[in-house]
Amino acid sequence: MGFTNVARKVRDPSLPYGHRVVSLRSCVQLYRPIGFEATVSYLAHRAGPFREDEGALLRALGVIEASRAVWQVELRAYAAERAEAKRRGLRTPGPRERNPNSPEYWYGARREAALHAVGHWRVRLQRAGLTDELSRAVDLCAADCLEAEGAPGARERARLAACADALERRMEPPAYRDDAATYFHHRDLLRVVRLIRMAGAN
Repeated sequence: MGFTNVARKVRDPSLPYGHRVVSLRSCVQLYRPIGFEATVSYLAHRAGPFREDEGALLRALGVIEASRAVWQVELRAYAAERAEAKRRGLRTPGPRERNPNSPEYWYGARREAALHAVGHWRVRLQRAGLTDELSRAVDLCAADCLEAEGAPGARERARLAACADALERRMEPPAYRDDAATYFHHRDLLRVVRLIRMAGAN
C-alpha cells in the first residue's frame, strides 16, 4: 500500500486509535531518511506524544508529509535531469552524483533532524555497550556534535574523518561474509558519522 493510502488511515477517525498509530508507523516505514526509530523519535519530538494524543498524531503526520513532499519535488527534478542526460548519451550517473531515490536526510529540516537523530543513535549505541575502540570514538564524536549543536571545530572534524576512514576500510569486502554482526555494527556507526556530518552542514 502506498504512502498516501496509509496516511489516509492515520486521519480516519472511524478506525481504532491504535490502528491509526500503527498506520503512522507504516508511513515511517515508507519514508525514513534518518532511520526508522530515529524518525519515530523525531516525529514525537516535533509533534508531541502521538501514541496517546490525536492532535499530536495528526501533527506528526503533517510533519512527515511535508518533508516527503519536498523530497518528491527533488525526485521529479532528478528524473528530469536524468532524462536530459540520457538524451545527451550519459546513460549511467557517476558514482559521486547526487541520487535522491534513497533519501539520506530529512527534507525541510536537514540539520535539526540530523542533530536529533545523533542524540537518538547515541543513546542506542550506549545501551548496546561501547565495547570497542571505534564505538567509543564515534560516541565521542556524537558527544562533540551535540555539545556544539552541530557546529564542530577543526579537531572534531579531524576525529570524525578518522572514524569514517576506519569504518569504510572495515566494511570493504569480504567484511560481511567474514563477520555479518560486526559488519552491521560498523554500518550503524557509519550512519551515525553521516548524521553528525549532516548536523554540521551549512
